[in-house]
Amino acid sequence: MGYQVSADTGGTFIDVVVQDAASQQVIGKSLTTHDRVFRGMSKAIEAAANELGMSAKEILADTDLFIYGTTRATNAIVTRKDLAKTALLTTAGFEDVLVLKEGGKQDGYDFTKRYPDPYIPRRHTFGVQGRINSEGEVVVEIDEEALRETLENIREDGFEAVAVSLLWSVVNPVHELRVAELLAEVAPGLPVTLSHQIAPIIREYRRTSAAAIDASLKPLMQQHFKQLEQDLREFGYKGAILVSTSMGGVMNIEEVIESPIHTARSGPSMAPLAGLNYSLLEGLGGDMIVADTGGTTFDVGLSRNGAVVHSRDTWIGPEWEGDLLGISSVDIRSIGAGGGSIAWVDEGGLLRVGPQSAGSEPGPACYGNGGTEPTLSDAACVLGYFDPDYFLGGRMQLDVAAAEVAIGKVAAQLGVSVLETAWGILSLASEAMVKAVHEITIVQGLNPQDSTLVAGGGAAGINIMQIASELGSRRVILPKVASALSASGMHFADIVKEESAALITSSDAFAAASVEKVLQGLEAKLGEFAGRFSDHYPDYDIEFGVEARYKSQIWAIDVPLSSARLSLQSDQKRLFGAFHDLHERVMAVRDPDSAIEFLNWRARVTVRLPRSSRDFPAAAERLGRPTSTRTCYFGGAGKIETPVYKPADLLPGTRVSGPAVIEEPTTTLVIYPGMAAQVADTGNYLLHIEEDEA
Repeated sequence: MGYQVSADTGGTFIDVVVQDAASQQVIGKSLTTHDRVFRGMSKAIEAAANELGMSAKEILADTDLFIYGTTRATNAIVTRKDLAKTALLTTAGFEDVLVLKEGGKQDGYDFTKRYPDPYIPRRHTFGVQGRINSEGEVVVEIDEEALRETLENIREDGFEAVAVSLLWSVVNPVHELRVAELLAEVAPGLPVTLSHQIAPIIREYRRTSAAAIDASLKPLMQQHFKQLEQDLREFGYKGAILVSTSMGGVMNIEEVIESPIHTARSGPSMAPLAGLNYSLLEGLGGDMIVADTGGTTFDVGLSRNGAVVHSRDTWIGPEWEGDLLGISSVDIRSIGAGGGSIAWVDEGGLLRVGPQSAGSEPGPACYGNGGTEPTLSDAACVLGYFDPDYFLGGRMQLDVAAAEVAIGKVAAQLGVSVLETAWGILSLASEAMVKAVHEITIVQGLNPQDSTLVAGGGAAGINIMQIASELGSRRVILPKVASALSASGMHFADIVKEESAALITSSDAFAAASVEKVLQGLEAKLGEFAGRFSDHYPDYDIEFGVEARYKSQIWAIDVPLSSARLSLQSDQKRLFGAFHDLHERVMAVRDPDSAIEFLNWRARVTVRLPRSSRDFPAAAERLGRPTSTRTCYFGGAGKIETPVYKPADLLPGTRVSGPAVIEEPTTTLVIYPGMAAQVADTGNYLLHIEEDEA
């Protein structure tokens, strides 16, 4: 078995992790090159290869598997840039489905905020004459003459993709299929997405949103993946290429080209998978919170009882005001607070951080690429946390003077010192991150104090101990590969595919035969899918679940099924009990006398990829010896001459008391006064928020 290489392209950095046959990982980092991603990626691979005494070409020549994740699709959705000009076809009379959304505003009474624009402009939405009812019966035949005229207009107006979402297509897709047939005649080669294929679920907005997003991404992401594959092959790579998906698994490149919506959240979805594995590796349990701080965003994800949490309520952008993916995805919540987040002063004279980001081009002022806006990274630089000569292991020089000038602009507006302003920026960003963690954990019924907090992202080490202190976390890990946590998570990923089907039934009149037929159909589909990999990866399993709610509720929760067999009353009773238990944990309400309504049934196959494990000998506790010292600022504690440690100083078992700074080549861990860190047997850092608790 040769190397496995994973690459995660973010808004600011490209992270590469090279893993050898013994599961040892090394990291390479480079600034993202947005015009052609492989330009920056090759530099990151080269940096990782140099750690092994090899070149990038030599590494890829001996690589069996390359896994790629990207925020390209997510960024396109959020910014509305580079998306295809997309037409949406709905049932006549329902053209406003994307306009109305599911509310559209966090606060319906806040009239200072305008109602968000629909994902596809209303003028690009066209009604189709024809109607199918909830029983799947054709009530009104499709008007093919009018439809053909509409499709011809779409072709003539230069549309680049088409999304189709007709009423009750999940019960009877005949009309959607006919639209696709006519489109192929009128405009051959024009990309099209049918809602019953991309998201066969009940709930019109979610299905329509999924179809619209997928169609709009097709030209962009098809070009992106084809270009990357071409560049990799020309560079000499001959092995398999897999792409990480929003479901927390990987798929082959042909499948994601066909359904690019699965690449939204493809990078961030890997962080919870990595966090769970590191928590289990350290023996800290399966309830885990991952806090992934990148250059642009702060992402929070969870695992519960040893399983990564999934959801269909995945919004790109603010909840209600953004756009809903409508497909099953690892539950990730993001806020605009990363290393590149810009600090500013609002009209009321209050300091703000984000959501705007300096990105990688030009980036924070301290990067020396022409950026002038003050960012979180500039604040850390001014506070003395970064060594300007050792950023990215010495491959990048930081401009401290430029950072001070940038922070100074905000300091002048606030009327305080540059150091106080930098500390305020760091503290404000930390508060926003704590709030994001609280929001997702409360919704999922997790207590942060009883869960393991795992830090990830290049900017994670700056303030993870502040965040943990606010949360009251007692178990905190900063993995050795924290700066490339998502890319690292790809090495724990398997091939994952999900199929779903809509069937409404209830606990007081459970349609067991129909449910079993649906589940067996999904099982057969996924068994056929897994069979494609049987020559190389024969080990797979299929798990089942259902979206359910108490009758008259609006929102459903996802309930795992122990099997696809529900014909026996004992099996049904077990399902009903599992729903009540989960509803009580998530919603803090249990109502066993109310009927349960079941909506969308799903099956997920996991094809196991081979991986090896390592044994780590136990190490005795020892004290570390710093390489040097430098002056750092710690708020109320003021300026302190702070010990600085390099990885070579820190053998397993080493304990470092704060204040201190640990300089990994691709991340910096700040240990605040009264806190401590210990190097675990695995080489990861176990963080102690209060020294007397250790």
